[in-house]
Amino acid sequence: MKKDYMNKLIRNSVREFSQKYLRPAASMIDETKEYPDELFKEMAKRNYMGVTLPKEYGGVGLGFEQFVIVIEEIARACGSSTMHITSPNTLVGHTIKNFGTEEQKRKYLVPIAKGEKVGTFAMSEPNAGSDASALETVARKVDGGYVINGRKTFITSGPTADFVVVFAITSEDINKRAVTAFFVEKGAEGLTAGKPERKMGMNGSKTSDIILEDVFVTEDAILGEKDNGFAMAMRGLDCGRIGVAGQAVGIAQAALDEAVKFTKGRRQFNRRIADFQGVQFMLADMQTRVQAARLLVKEAAIKFDKDQSATQEASMAKYYATETAFKVASDALQLHGAYGYVKDYPIERIFRESRVTTIYEGTSQIQQIVIARELLKD
Repeated sequence: MKKDYMNKLIRNSVREFSQKYLRPAASMIDETKEYPDELFKEMAKRNYMGVTLPKEYGGVGLGFEQFVIVIEEIARACGSSTMHITSPNTLVGHTIKNFGTEEQKRKYLVPIAKGEKVGTFAMSEPNAGSDASALETVARKVDGGYVINGRKTFITSGPTADFVVVFAITSEDINKRAVTAFFVEKGAEGLTAGKPERKMGMNGSKTSDIILEDVFVTEDAILGEKDNGFAMAMRGLDCGRIGVAGQAVGIAQAALDEAVKFTKGRRQFNRRIADFQGVQFMLADMQTRVQAARLLVKEAAIKFDKDQSATQEASMAKYYATETAFKVASDALQLHGAYGYVKDYPIERIFRESRVTTIYEGTSQIQQIVIARELLKD
């Protein structure tokens, strides 16, 4: 009962902030492809970057059950804004929390929890997307450390990150695919960011390649154990997928909100289009899907918070919530008719933002593979 009350307070607080400050700025952010520094600072001031991180490292010390509430309400107002709170609370933050040394936690975890620095997770490559084991970036052992060469692609915050967690092959036999994670800081010689991608949506977050040409790092730049990077990355994907699922629920809810508002206000044949049974059936289906997705996400988050295996639950939540976001956004746009196809109405942006959720952190097809694999385990 106490937790339910706390969750309600969190939802109301984040909703009030998001609807007041983020929603009015969402279209401008999408059009200019720039994220206002004042909004980033406001989110940091409210501790949104450190929801799931320990208090001793600058975080709030809450769980993923609370984080998915936060990210849902932010996504409901502005999808781009969620891109600035995802990494510190999931892939980057949790990987450092679970595997970093005390010194690394102080150096990297504390500033990302407070919003003072931005970190990013560099796993994907031109030839290693869904097949993350096909990495080609190599870290060669030299006196005093490693020299890294390779190219990472579709890296969130690539042009703006203060540091990158880079995954590279460290085995002498490239066929063994032993992978190690390294901290590489902005300004390192040989580290460059490619030109920001021209994306369909989520334009308030810059995405680019990261190029590493003879980048030298010392041995203390290794995150976790040498040759254990792939296992670390796979563990991080569970929380990352739960985060994206929460984001997708928020986008779906935003689309439903717009559909309800439009159909109640638009009149045809001397009646509101919301009064037509066919429209009501569509809205009922949308509402049911959104609530079902929300409950799947909550279940996965609670299981993850209990430190239980949540691989299947995370993939089910990610698969269903993201497909729901795309479906609901598509139906909401349809209900707007021609108005949904112009940028004067928020649904056009929401529809575009929904699409990527089925792709990053593992496509829907990869989630189906994971779900089936877990189901068929002996």
